[in-house]
Amino acid sequence: MIIYLDRRALTVPDGVTVAAAVAGSGDDTTRVSCTGAERAPFCGLGICQDCRMTIDGRRRLACQTLCREGMQVERTR
Repeated sequence: MIIYLDRRALTVPDGVTVAAAVAGSGDDTTRVSCTGAERAPFCGLGICQDCRMTIDGRRRLACQTLCREGMQVERTR
């Protein structure tokens, strides 16, 4: 399936989370903190909030969101 990560097509396997897709993209950064530090998924359970991304125009946790065809995913930088 194809999702769009920062407007670039990314082929991902069916059934993976957005966090897994981002990790497989070669750059696991999901956002940048207010201090400028790059953040990536940490807990994978939705507790730490480090995987927050804009997914189809809404802020969501990448570790809790399954990829679907044509999904638009943006890092917060």
